[in-house]
Amino acid sequence: MIAPSPSSEIDPQAVLARARDVLNIESEAILAVRDRIDEQFVRAVSLILACRGRVVVSGMGKSGHVGNKIAATLASTGTPAFFVHPGEASHGDLGMIAADDVCIALSNSGESSELTAIVPLIKRRGARLIAMTGNPRSTLAIEADVHLDASVAREACPLNLAPTASTTAALALGDALAIALLEVRGFGSEDFAWTHPGGALGRRLLVHVRDVMHAGERLPMVGRDALLPEALLEMTRKRLGMTAVVDAAQHVLGIFTDGDLRRVLEKSLDVRQVKVLDVMTPHPHCIDAEQLAVVAVERMQRHNINGLLVVDAQGRLTGALNMLDLLRAGVV
Repeated sequence: MIAPSPSSEIDPQAVLARARDVLNIESEAILAVRDRIDEQFVRAVSLILACRGRVVVSGMGKSGHVGNKIAATLASTGTPAFFVHPGEASHGDLGMIAADDVCIALSNSGESSELTAIVPLIKRRGARLIAMTGNPRSTLAIEADVHLDASVAREACPLNLAPTASTTAALALGDALAIALLEVRGFGSEDFAWTHPGGALGRRLLVHVRDVMHAGERLPMVGRDALLPEALLEMTRKRLGMTAVVDAAQHVLGIFTDGDLRRVLEKSLDVRQVKVLDVMTPHPHCIDAEQLAVVAVERMQRHNINGLLVVDAQGRLTGALNMLDLLRAGVV
């Protein structure tokens, strides 16, 4: 084994030249695949759209790693898919493939023995087969219902041995397939959020005001005749830094906040005698419970406020929330 040279002996320009060469080769490989896209690609999309089962992706070695990623991308963009290792398929996992499935088999040579061994069994089950290879005359390409040509002129490896440009081309072709399917299905951002509930987009598109607002016993509110001490006590109990002011039917008349309290103190008013109705902020910013929480964030930022009251279609108070609630929910 050849020991690596000390870092002091590295030629920076040679390293950068090699890196750029790799990126150029792989870019050219992707562009070449793009230029070969034809009716076979359309047939592959149609085959998957008509699939009543799942898309099963398989590949050996580096092709297997690419296949895993393709399966994950398909699954997250509206096409149910999973990866099956071809070696394990011959030892029981073939039972995961059913007649209604579509299989995508990846092999640069198209002659991977583990894949060619299970192709007859896949076809006997009635599943359809899409091959993604670098050799249109290979066994896998010939046996497939659809062949996607992912061939490259050369690998980025200077020995032309390590799978580099070929795996990049296959990965890009898999992405093209997933996104084409996404668009044909009309898969939108809200659908994407449902498949990514733990991510930032999921939180932004799945969390509604109703999910984070304070309601019931946790909702701060006082009547129109309440004196300021009562409002302050309500604010302290509910710990939102504000309280709604409502009429007998719970229609919102205004809001009293920490900021309003500071303005009262600046005027040297007798806090014990002041009615909250006289010092509240009338016509406060409100929101509907069915709105997305991100809408609440946008509204607070636009008006430079820290809280919102939640009302129904008749203007009756149903909840309240502040920026801290949205931070806790991961929406901000």
